[in-house]
Amino acid sequence: MDVVYPVCCGIDVHQAHLTACLRRVQEDGHVTKDVQEFATTYPALLILLDWLIAQHCPVVALESTGVYWKPVYHVLAGSLEVLVGNAQDMQQRPGRKTDKADARWIAELLAHGLIRPSFVPPPAISALRDLTRTRVALVQTRSQAKNRGHKVLEDTNVKVASVVTDLFGVSGRRMLAGQFTHHHATIIQASLELVDLLNRQIADLDSQIGELVTPLEPQITQLDSIPGVDKIAARDILAEIGTEMSRFGSAARLASWAGVCPGNNESAGKRRRGKSRKGNRYIRRVLVQCAWAARKTPTYLGRTFRRLEVRLGGKKAAVAVAHKILVIVYHLLAEGTLYDEERYDRLQPRQEAQQRQRAIKVLERLGYHVNLERVA
Repeated sequence: MDVVYPVCCGIDVHQAHLTACLRRVQEDGHVTKDVQEFATTYPALLILLDWLIAQHCPVVALESTGVYWKPVYHVLAGSLEVLVGNAQDMQQRPGRKTDKADARWIAELLAHGLIRPSFVPPPAISALRDLTRTRVALVQTRSQAKNRGHKVLEDTNVKVASVVTDLFGVSGRRMLAGQFTHHHATIIQASLELVDLLNRQIADLDSQIGELVTPLEPQITQLDSIPGVDKIAARDILAEIGTEMSRFGSAARLASWAGVCPGNNESAGKRRRGKSRKGNRYIRRVLVQCAWAARKTPTYLGRTFRRLEVRLGGKKAAVAVAHKILVIVYHLLAEGTLYDEERYDRLQPRQEAQQRQRAIKVLERLGYHVNLERVA
């Protein structure tokens, strides 16, 4: 197997320490491996950087394990080429699992060019991603607090939720009355204070997010033209995938990375039902929400959802339409165009053949003999 990087380093990262293996091919073809251990504090990472530069190492690879890789990446990326690989694709074979063995294995994969780098967003997109993900967590926490308040009010025989849209709005709070005890009042007061605090924090995040997405207004306008995608969803999508589609290479690879494409399960010539792989759960969430929104529209995406829903059910249909939305997103961002309904609302040759054959079978069951002739 050809050697792509004669000098490289594989790093096995953990929370408190990391193990680095410097792999070097000598002039006589002999391979040496120097294994060192470092702490993950900032001064220790600077020592690691100095050591790699002194050894004339141009490229480093590490696993994307949780958030532990981020401090190492931020320190090394400014001076070296750093490849962050999927930990599932870089696993050591069973029975040889140690930190040093893992570092040697990563270095071996890197030396032969067998590591496919993961997508690491640029700083501006990374900041936007952190803010949008934090906002999602706060909104979910606020929903939990509101649901907790609803349960307590039901326990006190207060049916305000039946007559107001937002129980925690101005009108809903003025209507709070019922068979309250002291502990009911304590829980309701805690829920109200938590909701108010979360509302303030979400408003602050919205203000910061608005400043970061100002340069992305053209791309947001592109995605907003897709049925089911609004400006907030477009913002969240861009926060996860960025604007440069060349990083992914193709729409199929982007869909695989996001975890919204069908899985492959074929053996001995038989194709079985395959599950979708685990991908980016944040973009998968917003794409599925967009798919449910598109279901209500008289568009290509809406008709596709309703057609698949009959056969597969709502959840699987939502994932399938989410896949189509992400493919459209890829093409719009790569080409710099807006959504064109006529471009996508066309039958593929396979789909046309299926519908033609289905229609022929229906007529034959009714006793008709069918001769097909294409209209010019």
